[in-house]
Amino acid sequence: MKFLVVDDSSTMRRIIKNTLARLGHKEILEAEDGAKAWEVMQQNDDIDILVTDWNMPEMNGLELVKKVRAEEKYAEMPIIMVTTEGGKAEVITALKAGVNNYIVKPFTPQVLQEKLEAVL
Repeated sequence: MKFLVVDDSSTMRRIIKNTLARLGHKEILEAEDGAKAWEVMQQNDDIDILVTDWNMPEMNGLELVKKVRAEEKYAEMPIIMVTTEGGKAEVITALKAGVNNYIVKPFTPQVLQEKLEAVL
């Protein structure tokens, strides 16, 4: 299973990648914003799960989710948003855009594992 982790914070990308690795996932790509993530997705047809932040430069996570969901080949791809945006309105907005699950930072490895299991 191949993951794409998108966050403008290299530290947060590392935390998520390390957590995924501890859960047994070895194929993990990364990008620092939505625009770069979209490029990675165009170059890699075999990405299974998108884990994205919301607040990023260039193209934010919500814009990325909408772009991904507009493509039929990504219609079933699980998307997990990991963000500091914890308000009810933000969660609803993300879910309406096509996010499958939502994690508010900071989070524990157990939370990431539970959210992953829920979308798989």
